[in-house]
Amino acid sequence: MIIKTAILTVSTRGSKGERTEDTSGAAVKEIMARIGGKVVDYRVIPDEKNQIIAELRRMADIVKAELILTTGGTGFSPSDITPEATLEVIHKRVPGFEEAMRMQSFATTPHAILSRAVAGIYQSSLIINLPGSPKGVRENLEVILEAIPHGIKVLRGGLMHDPEHQFNPE
Repeated sequence: MIIKTAILTVSTRGSKGERTEDTSGAAVKEIMARIGGKVVDYRVIPDEKNQIIAELRRMADIVKAELILTTGGTGFSPSDITPEATLEVIHKRVPGFEEAMRMQSFATTPHAILSRAVAGIYQSSLIINLPGSPKGVRENLEVILEAIPHGIKVLRGGLMHDPEHQFNPE
């Protein structure tokens, strides 16, 4: 199964070219390739709420990405506003992803409880916020990786035709 994936790195320094390489975005690409994630869009933008909102909507509405993964902007810094922007876009929240990511990270560091990352659905796209470090991306994405294809299949309406998931009153 191919999953049309968009990656949005939120980093003011990265968007200004002050960082030579987006290692978090690269980690997302590497991990998603294992489950058929085909990157159809990739952007590095500043920590600017209206720009994040516009990019999330563009990636879903215009690019038609089924999965949008953001990196960065999920901490306590005054400029960290990715979760707030995401909450303004999504229609449904998917707290299971958020909980699993925090639990996994908490096993490594007690600072994981400071993560404000959110996950949710906008139109037919699943949007998940990830941390801004490659280590954080790997820890968080690895724990939810197996559930993503199933979630995308449900969003596509694919389970309606899957005999294993049909309601059988007998």
